[in-house]
This record gives sequence, structure tokens and C-alpha cells, in this order.
Amino acid sequence: MKHYRPGCFPATPRPAKSQLATRSRTTSRNAFRNHLQEPRRCRPSSIRSLSPIEATPAPADSRQPVALATWALFAGLSLLLGAAGVFTTLIGVRAELDGFTNSQIGLVTAGYYAGFIVGSRLASTAIARVGHIRVYAALAAILTAAIVTSGMLTGPWWWLGLRFVAGACLAGQYVGAESWLNQLTTNDTRGRLLSIYLVVSIVAFGIGQVGFGLLDPEALTGFGIAAVLASLAVVPVALSVDAAPPPLAKRRHVDLREMWRTVPTGMVTSVLVGVTHGAFIGLGAVFATRAGLSPAMVGVFVAMPTVGNVLFSVPVGSASDRIDRRLVGIGAALVAATAALVLVQVAPGSAAGLVAMVVIGGSTYPLYSIAGAYTTDKIPPEQMNAVAGQLVLLYGVGAMIGPVIGSAAMAASTDGYLWTTVLAHVAIAAFLMVRVAQHPDRHKRTQAVPLDGTTGELPVTAGRR
Repeated sequence: MKHYRPGCFPATPRPAKSQLATRSRTTSRNAFRNHLQEPRRCRPSSIRSLSPIEATPAPADSRQPVALATWALFAGLSLLLGAAGVFTTLIGVRAELDGFTNSQIGLVTAGYYAGFIVGSRLASTAIARVGHIRVYAALAAILTAAIVTSGMLTGPWWWLGLRFVAGACLAGQYVGAESWLNQLTTNDTRGRLLSIYLVVSIVAFGIGQVGFGLLDPEALTGFGIAAVLASLAVVPVALSVDAAPPPLAKRRHVDLREMWRTVPTGMVTSVLVGVTHGAFIGLGAVFATRAGLSPAMVGVFVAMPTVGNVLFSVPVGSASDRIDRRLVGIGAALVAATAALVLVQVAPGSAAGLVAMVVIGGSTYPLYSIAGAYTTDKIPPEQMNAVAGQLVLLYGVGAMIGPVIGSAAMAASTDGYLWTTVLAHVAIAAFLMVRVAQHPDRHKRTQAVPLDGTTGELPVTAGRR
């Protein structure tokens, strides 16, 4: 009996010509087809086992560089935030010029933050179902429609609904962009990439605010330019072959009661910071217009806090990494309150007034990240993203309340805007002082969480309008 090596089989002898001639044409074709389908006889010297890697060579480096994977996203976000800077400043100025009451202005501003809450909650579910790029493109289309409609329909109730839609769209795009970046990076590159993202978002939004000064606030041109920028923000993301976002990771839900048992300080601080930012950021353009500044100076005035954020966010964050974050929060809140007091005494459009706005922005923006970083210091790593999502909710609730309080204060006096800013920051500092006195040792961290401008999925752009 003959033995054959694995993979080698005896071949059927080729039929002779004389035999083929006696068969029918159909039988001849079947026999020849069977002969071709049989495996070849293998020579013993040529037998070798091939591994899957050898059989299908892989490219030398299949990993996509982070720069190639993110450039389209950064380009799109720059256009999107530029549109947001123009649109939100225009809404504030137009509301004042069109004679909206203080309560109506407060409600329109609060509508944005209500939409922000809804959008941030629904975005993750939508991304998990259809992907980052589709959600980003769909929300950009809806945002463009909302901007154009805002220019066509003027009225507090129309704008309340449209600002809600705009807030939901922008929040969804922020969450999508930041979850995209978080999943593309590693622990070794995340801090640097998110820092670049923070700078890009701040600079683009500030350029939009300053660019508003070149437009006529009473014309439709501003709405048109904002809509064009929002629609163009889709182009780099949709057409780039290098933009390949990963699937969204499923995250664990954390109940608010569970958070309260662990980090009540972070929860209350997030709400208070939301109240502060909702009034300070949301009503800045209204205050500047009411103070008599020209449209060009209004754009400069509301952009100054963004400049302060660029200048002071890194030093404040570095300080909070070395010492008790609550102490850094107390100091930042008191500095912001002091700068707001200075602004009460000087003209808003003067050099001193603009410097005061820079100091307020550089002190108040980091408070949001400090609250998030302090919270994540106390929780297990597997709960970080879920807790960050709840902090967004708490911040949004506070931001809805802030404009209502600020607009009520401005009904008594234009300086009510500044006094709201002062008292809100004093409230943050007082609360943190009480918590430090009650629990002086709570600053010890269960894990090292550097303050790099974002915490988990806590959007660094949440304060943008």
C-alpha cells in the first residue's frame, strides 16, 4: 500500500486519445473537467507548511497616524465653531436691538442650554447606531437650517425653539468629536491631542466672535455667513479618506444618587459653575450692546474671555494637579469675582475693561474642568465616562438657570450682569471653602487624573454658545 504525504494526492492518469475517440462528446468533456479539478501530485521536496501570515503578507505598518486620522475633524470643527461664534454673538446683539424684554432674552439663552442637555444625552446613542460621520453630517445640516430660519423668523418664541435646536446640534457634534478623539488616542498621546483640540476650539470660536464685528447685525448677512460655515464644516470630514472613526465604546450608567454618595462636591460645583457660565457667557453680548459699544467692539468684548482661557488654563490646571483642586477653585473664583468688581468701576470698552474680561475668562473657564477632574479623582476608571456624562447634565441644568437670574438682575440695572457674575463666583468660592473646612483630607486622590482641559467625555466646548 502506498503512503502519501499530507496535501499530496495521486493524480488520475490522463485518458488515451484512442479511448477519448470512442466516448461521446459529453463524456469526454466531463472526464477532462474532472481531471483539471483534481489536485496536482506534490513532490516531497516541495512540501512546506505556510502560516497565514506568510500566505497573506500584511503591510509593514497598518496603523494609521493620528495626524492623518484627525486633520479632517479639526478642520471641520474650526469651521463649525467659527459659525457658532458668529451666530451666538449675532443672536445676543439682535435680541437687544429688536427690543426683546429681559425675561425673553433670558429664556432664549436658556433654550440653548436646554438643547445642549438633550443633544449631549442623545448623541452617544445615535453615534452607536449609525456612526460618527453620519451623525456629524446630519446635525450640521439641521444646524444650518436653524441658523437660516433664525434670520428669516424674528421673535422671542421662534428664537427660543431655534436656539434649542442649535444647542442640541452643537452638543451632539461636540460629543461626537470628543468621543472620536478619545478613542483614537492612547494614554501616551491623549493629553497632547486634546490640548490641541482645546486650542483649536477656543481660537476658532474667538475668531467667529471677532469676525462678527465686520458684519451688520441688522442684516441677514451674518446669518448667511454662519450657515455657510456650518455647512462647509461637513466637507473635510465627509470626503477625507483618512477620517476613519472607531466604533463608540459602550459605557456604564451611573445614577446621580450613587454619585452623590461619592462626590457631592463635584456635583454641586458643576451646577454652580453652570449657573455662572450661563449668565456670564450667555448675556455678554447683550450687556455690551446695552452699554453702548459698537458691533465691532461687542465682538472684541465677548472674545476677551476666550483669550484669558488660552493664557491661564494651563497654569491653573498645572496648579490643580499639584495641590488640592478645591483650593485652586477657591482662588480662581475669587480672582474672577474681583475682576468683575473692577469692571463695575470702568468702562466696558476701555483697555481696563477688556483686561478685566480677560482675567474673568482665564479664571472662570478652568472652574469647569476643575470640578470634573476633582470628581474623577474619586471614582473608579471604569465609571469615568458615565460620570462625565452626568456632570454635563448637571452643568447644563445650572446653565439654564443662569441666564434667567442674570436677565432678571439686568432688568433692574445694566450692571446687574456684572453683579450676577460677582455673586456667582463668590458662591462657588464659599461652597468650596465650606467643603475644605468639613473634609480637609478629601483632596487625596484615588487615581492620577491630570487636568488637561477635558475629563473623560466632559466636553471642553460645553461653555461655548
